[in-house]
Amino acid sequence: MRLRLTATLLAFATTVAFAADAPQKVKSMQEIIDAAPATDWRTLDPANTLYMQLATGRVVIELAPDFAPEHIANIRTLAKEGYWNDLAIIRSQDNYVVQWGDPNSDDAAKKKPLGTAKPKLPVEFERKAKGVPFVRLPDRDGWAPEVGFSGGFPAARDPKANKAWLAHCYGMVGAGRDVAADSSDGSSLYVVTGQSPRMLDRNITLVGRVVQGIELLSILPRGTAALGFYEKPEQHVPIKAITLASEVPEAERAQLQLLRTDSQTFTTLVESRRNRRDEWYKRPSGHIDLCNVPLPVRAAPSATKPAG
Repeated sequence: MRLRLTATLLAFATTVAFAADAPQKVKSMQEIIDAAPATDWRTLDPANTLYMQLATGRVVIELAPDFAPEHIANIRTLAKEGYWNDLAIIRSQDNYVVQWGDPNSDDAAKKKPLGTAKPKLPVEFERKAKGVPFVRLPDRDGWAPEVGFSGGFPAARDPKANKAWLAHCYGMVGAGRDVAADSSDGSSLYVVTGQSPRMLDRNITLVGRVVQGIELLSILPRGTAALGFYEKPEQHVPIKAITLASEVPEAERAQLQLLRTDSQTFTTLVESRRNRRDEWYKRPSGHIDLCNVPLPVRAAPSATKPAG
C-alpha cells in the first residue's frame, strides 16, 4: 500500500513539474490593454489639459491640480491669455530635460509681461497625504517609503510624515525656479526627457505630465551651452501656441483616454511588466521601478459604430 501511495505521489509530482515547465500562453501588454473594459478608462478633462502646438505637431499635457493648485491656476491664466504664444523652447539637455518659456526672462526691459497671472507662487513640492487617492506598488523604492500612482500620476508618499508628492518620471512636467524655493511663477516649464531624475522630487513643483507627443520634444537637438541651453536665438524652437483644451472647439480636441491606475487592468498590466514571462525573457526580475510602469493612452472609441 505504501509503495502504491509513493508511486502515485511521484507520478503526481512529475505531472505538476512537467506542467510548470511547459510553455504557457502569456498575454502581451497590448492584449491586456485591449481586453480592458470601458470602465477602466478615463477621458482627459479639457480644463486640466494643455495643448502645445509646434511646427512638428501637438504635445498634449495633463495637469495635476490636486498636487499644485496654485501653479495650475496660474498656468491656466497664462494659457488663456496667450502668454506662451510665439515664445520658444530654449533648452534641451541630454538625458535630462527640455525647457520652454521666455528667452528674455532675465532682461527686465525685454521680458514678456505675465498679464493677470501671479508673479509669485507658494512652494508646492509636496502636500498632505491624508485624503489623497493612492494605489501603492509593493516594490521597494530608493527615494521614498512608498510609491505608486495617484489620479494617473506617478507619486510617492511618507505616511508617517503625512506627505505625498509627484515623482520625476519620464514625461513629467515641472515649473522651473531660481535658487529660492518660492521663485517659480509657472511661466517657465520643463519636461523630463531622460533617465528619471528622482533627486529633484520635493525640490521643484511638478505640475503634470505629457500624455501624447513626447517624441516631438525628446528628439530636439541638444543645446551646447551650460545645462543644455541653446546658445543662439536662431536655435530656439518656436512655440506657435499653448492653449487649454477647454478653450479649443470640441471638434479640434485630442480625443484621448487614459487607463485608470486604480483599475484591475492596470494592476494586471503592472504585474505583467514586473515579471516578464513572454518567450524572449529568460529570467523574471520580480521587481519594477515606479518610473518604468507604462501609463497607457488610447484614442477614445468612436461614439457611433460604422454600419454593417
